[in-house]
Amino acid sequence: MTTLVLITLTDPGEGLTEAEIIDVKVKVGDSIAINDPVIEVETAKSAVELPSHVAGTVTRILVAVGDEVPVGAPLIEVDTDGGPAPDGPAPASEAAGATVPAEAPGSPARSASAPPAAEPSPAEPSPAEPSAAAPARGEDEPKMLVGYGASSTPQRRRRRQVQPAADTQVPIDRILAKPPVRKLARDLGIALADVFATGPDGTVTREDVLAAQQRAIGGDVVHGHDGDYFPDESPQAPEHLAGAMKSSSSQPFSGVTSDERTTRVPIRSVRKRTAEAMVSSAFTAPHVTVFNEIDMTATMALVTRLRASREWADVKISPLVVVAKALLVAIRRNPEVNASWDEAAQEIVYKHFVNLGIAAATPRGLIVPNIKDAHLLTLRELAVGINDLAKTARAGRTPLSATREGTITITNFGVFGIDSGTPILNPGESVILGMGAVKEKPWVVGGQIVPRQVAQLALSFDHRLIDGALGAELLRDVSAVLEQPELGLVWG
Repeated sequence: MTTLVLITLTDPGEGLTEAEIIDVKVKVGDSIAINDPVIEVETAKSAVELPSHVAGTVTRILVAVGDEVPVGAPLIEVDTDGGPAPDGPAPASEAAGATVPAEAPGSPARSASAPPAAEPSPAEPSPAEPSAAAPARGEDEPKMLVGYGASSTPQRRRRRQVQPAADTQVPIDRILAKPPVRKLARDLGIALADVFATGPDGTVTREDVLAAQQRAIGGDVVHGHDGDYFPDESPQAPEHLAGAMKSSSSQPFSGVTSDERTTRVPIRSVRKRTAEAMVSSAFTAPHVTVFNEIDMTATMALVTRLRASREWADVKISPLVVVAKALLVAIRRNPEVNASWDEAAQEIVYKHFVNLGIAAATPRGLIVPNIKDAHLLTLRELAVGINDLAKTARAGRTPLSATREGTITITNFGVFGIDSGTPILNPGESVILGMGAVKEKPWVVGGQIVPRQVAQLALSFDHRLIDGALGAELLRDVSAVLEQPELGLVWG
């Protein structure tokens, strides 16, 4: 007897309710082993590969790239006995009810969680109805098992978005495009169904996506580089690509509007979560920001010496690493800042550990992964941790676990040449340190005006639990270590 098992969308991190399918890594007929990645989803904070919990043959794929599905929704059907895969895609009626175990032979009633089946029209037989040649329901019928993580709430299962009618748009899973091209289209807010394909066999190329974006915004063609996008001197796109970007009734927010005066992009994933978090933080915690302009000459000299050292030959060292270490030293001297406000319990929670968040601007939006127990790390270990966070964030592979339980954050707007700003607290935290650009400026030293490497620090804190004096003392200590790095040995 064939045994069919559903792989469902589980919660790969705390609080996940839904996710977007960004890649299907298997096809019908593929043999898979336990822990083989089968689906890649984009959550509010990261891209996550979901592994299979069973081994067998893929018989049906119940989702498509671009679907937004709730936790518990069925994704893939697997024959764990290795039976032949059925031809064709899963009928919609089967996909909708796939998470419900099959009725046992002779069972007088359906499972309580199964929605009642609609009566088929006499003129239109149900696709699930067996043909005359099909065997009667009995022991040879495939047995359906629910995969792990299935929701017990039928309303939740039915939340899966319905695909548009066939005469409106080509389903996105049938559009030929390589994964990097799909990712570029997502980052630019462009639907692949709205891109004019010029590649072999109708494949959407990188140039096609960029031409579509040019059409949408009326600007220069842009090219990706390390996760960022920069203007290019490329000539205008050919005339046959001028209409590459178009709107449609089924995808009204997929690009330029009909009057070509605006472009609409759906608010989702990281951008949506960032907006919610920033609004919550700004209107919940009373922010206070203090600033200090400091002489970073000694710190910059230290960075130069470390870069020339053999021990640091394989590690990228930047001023941000020293700033992070200076903040950790200052927290040790002012441990009361490492806390959070628990409104429900009416308590201030003081943390005896520091999970140091590093705000990272990625093509998917702003995320804040953190280095666990950063207070226990040496300067070199801290540098390795920051480099690993940045590399993973740029690749869009930051796990949800890396974004949870942060205690204090650093944001480096200096990389954009900005002198200062007023950073907003990461929700659940009470302190965020902003680092401005390091620039050569005139500075008074011993009564003489000399050129020095100068930067401005901005420290925002939650005034409910951190008084102005404590916030000022924290910033003063950070500044002192950066102006005289040897203090880190004395205080650390």
